[in-house]
Amino acid sequence: MKRRNFLRTSAGLLAVGTFAKGFSIQRMQASPRKFAFRNYQEKASVGNVKIVTPDDGYYIHTFFDVCPFSPSQKFLAVNKLPYQDRHATYGDTADVCIIDLENETIETVYSTKGWGYQLGANINWGSTDRYLYTNDIIANQAVCVRIDLETKAIKAFAGPMYHMAPDESAVIGFPLEMIDGYQDGNATQVGYGVPPFGDRKDITGAPADQGLWQTDLATNQTGLLLNLKEAFSFIDDPFYQGANCYFFHSKYNMQGTRIFQVFRGVFPGSAKYHPTLLSFTSDGTDLHKPLSREQWAHGGNHPNWHPDGERIIMNVTPAWLGEKQMRFCSFHYTGADFKILSTKYTGSGHPSVDATSSYLLSDYYVGEYRKLGYKDCPIRLIHLSTGEEVAICEVFTDLDIRESTFRIDPHPVWSRDYKRVCFNGAPGGVRQVFVADLNGFL
Repeated sequence: MKRRNFLRTSAGLLAVGTFAKGFSIQRMQASPRKFAFRNYQEKASVGNVKIVTPDDGYYIHTFFDVCPFSPSQKFLAVNKLPYQDRHATYGDTADVCIIDLENETIETVYSTKGWGYQLGANINWGSTDRYLYTNDIIANQAVCVRIDLETKAIKAFAGPMYHMAPDESAVIGFPLEMIDGYQDGNATQVGYGVPPFGDRKDITGAPADQGLWQTDLATNQTGLLLNLKEAFSFIDDPFYQGANCYFFHSKYNMQGTRIFQVFRGVFPGSAKYHPTLLSFTSDGTDLHKPLSREQWAHGGNHPNWHPDGERIIMNVTPAWLGEKQMRFCSFHYTGADFKILSTKYTGSGHPSVDATSSYLLSDYYVGEYRKLGYKDCPIRLIHLSTGEEVAICEVFTDLDIRESTFRIDPHPVWSRDYKRVCFNGAPGGVRQVFVADLNGFL
């Protein structure tokens, strides 16, 4: 679809082109700013933990399954939010920032209207340190934007981004405005898309013209990889009759060969969602249902690919195995080989494992760690062979907020070599980003 040739981006910068070709956006070059990292809990932490964001605002990284470390691991991508105590509102911008972990500098490289409290602006690195990808709202569409960190050139693409293919060939995403929706009914879940804007039309049923969009970054061609009608038919669950259907989390595995997709049914008049987990190849074929709605209904959250690209790690209550508590679990993308990783600890937070399956990393929600007697949130590291659990450190997350939408979750995430961990916290009530160096411990 042709768009007018000139428009203003969220940062007020001039954009030239059409979505068919990709907008080329010119922006002024900003200079990196020096600041000092601060040590955190020096005597109480495992490894060396530092606060790596300045004390001049509210910072977060993206999510527990999106690595904020650049491919060389020299840089960290974070968002600076404009506030932390009210709904993200269309027109208010968040900054996309690059932290130089060696020289302790920060540089603002973009500003975007497309952000939320849980994923920020969903920053994804490309396959090198040159390109960084984020989301923005341009020409009344929520789309993926590429930032060239060498030339400072910025290009907007035709489709939305929830996740980036590891080889930087494509992005996938359900329309981001259909994920957030607090002003006119919660379509799926606030904080994971972009603020409501324009005339968003909610889903009715499971239409064939809406679903998971894939945008080829070389050609800027976007199309449906899997539509909602196809997913609904494949799931074949009578429970979903009469539900309005959505996609939520969409994730490539590290090999770029498969995608898992959270499918949700929301019934009219209810904000409760009923999920099923799907998996398929990166071309949208070979569908599987690794976790059914019936299984998930007993309790579950936060699926994440294992580094091997074959298994999925997730918090699940496997009632069909006689379990009554949430556990850290793994299973094949087909649903086979379901395993409980630990019966010693309750599954909670945002779990991931290292490449050798030796360590599981996670956190807690505020209510969970308070019940266990912790003052602040432990960043959990569990040795899966010995069953030993240690807290890398404990970090304050119990912000005085009116709604859970504004909460801060640590979302701990491994570095690319599994020697460092990045996470969020709010020391003094202000959102900051931390890095724990575990080289002397692991």
